[in-house]
Amino acid sequence: MIKLRYSKRLFKRSNSSSKQQASACVGAGRAREEIEWEMRPGGMLVQKREGRGGEEVIVVRVATGFSWHDVSIRATSTFGELKVILSMVTGLEPREQRLLFRGKEREDTDHLHMLGVRDKDKVLLLEDPALKDMKLRALAARVVPSQCQPFIQV
Repeated sequence: MIKLRYSKRLFKRSNSSSKQQASACVGAGRAREEIEWEMRPGGMLVQKREGRGGEEVIVVRVATGFSWHDVSIRATSTFGELKVILSMVTGLEPREQRLLFRGKEREDTDHLHMLGVRDKDKVLLLEDPALKDMKLRALAARVVPSQCQPFIQV
């Protein structure tokens, strides 16, 4: 980031009125401000925007039925990236997670800022019911082996 000093006088239009020109020259001494610059990915040097930059980090509160987690993530991230972070916290793989925001399930490619997710907003995390059922059946098959023996003989 580069900071440059400038005087507002450089960017004012010149008027024919000498009174306005004199007041612009007098106020120039205290009108010095610093401009912050940033380099864009394409190599262009532009004036840094206030509060709307790509570095903005928000805290999303994720509710999982009986508990909740506060997750810090960039505002421009996707729901898929949020699922990856939640997999580290909850132990559920991203494909096992369903994220609901404002009553609708969101796709992995949807961006948080495009759907209006702001700081301290609540997202609901549900486990995919189909995968949960498959896990329970696999667990039951391993734990309780079948005691029945076929009695039909040929």
